[in-house]
Amino acid sequence: MSSCAYSVRIALNLKGLEYEYKAVNLFKREQESPEYLKINPIGYVPTLKDGDFVISDSFAIIMYLEEKYPQCPLLPHDLKKKALNYQAANIVTSSIQPLVRLPVLGYIGRSLGQDEKISWVHKHMGKGFAPLEKLLKDHAGKYATGDELFLADVFLEPIINMSQRYKFDMSEYPLLSRLSKAYQELPAIQAAMPQNQPDAASTN
Repeated sequence: MSSCAYSVRIALNLKGLEYEYKAVNLFKREQESPEYLKINPIGYVPTLKDGDFVISDSFAIIMYLEEKYPQCPLLPHDLKKKALNYQAANIVTSSIQPLVRLPVLGYIGRSLGQDEKISWVHKHMGKGFAPLEKLLKDHAGKYATGDELFLADVFLEPIINMSQRYKFDMSEYPLLSRLSKAYQELPAIQAAMPQNQPDAASTN
C-alpha cells in the first residue's frame, strides 16, 4: 500500500519491464526485519535490486530506470516541461509523503488519537495538493503536463489514491480529481494499483 512503491510499479509498467515482485508487509513491520535492513538500512520501501546493485529510494529508482531503459521516457525533452515534472514530483516526495508515512501516522495516532491522525493527513494533503493544482492548471492536458504520461503523473496517482483511503475531500482540487480518473483507466496503472498486488489480501 506504499505510495512510493506504487510509483515505482507504475514506472516499471509504463516502460514495459518485467520484474520479480517481493512483498514487504509494513503492518507486520517486515521492513524492520534484519533480513530487509541488510539490503535497505533505512527500512523503507520500495527497494530495487538490479543484479548486485541496490537502490532504496523511489525517486532514485525511477531515475535509474529512466536512464537505463530510455523506452517510453518519463521525462519530456522540453526543458521547461521537464522542470515542471521535477517540481510536481518533488512536491509529492518532499512535501507530502514524508509527513504521511506510517511511522509518523502511527506516532500521532498513539500520542494524540485517531481523529488527530486523520486531521494531520488532511492538513498535509491539502498543503501539497493546493500548490499542485495551481502549478499544473495552465499546463495540464489529458495528463498533468500535457497529453503524454510523464514523471509528475507517476507520483500524482499514488498520493491521490492514498488520500482517498483517509476520505480526503477532493472537491477543491478539480484538476487533480480529473487526472486521477484518467490515470485509473490505464492498464499500466491498473496493474500497479495496491489492490491488484499479490499480497493485497494480507495487507488490508
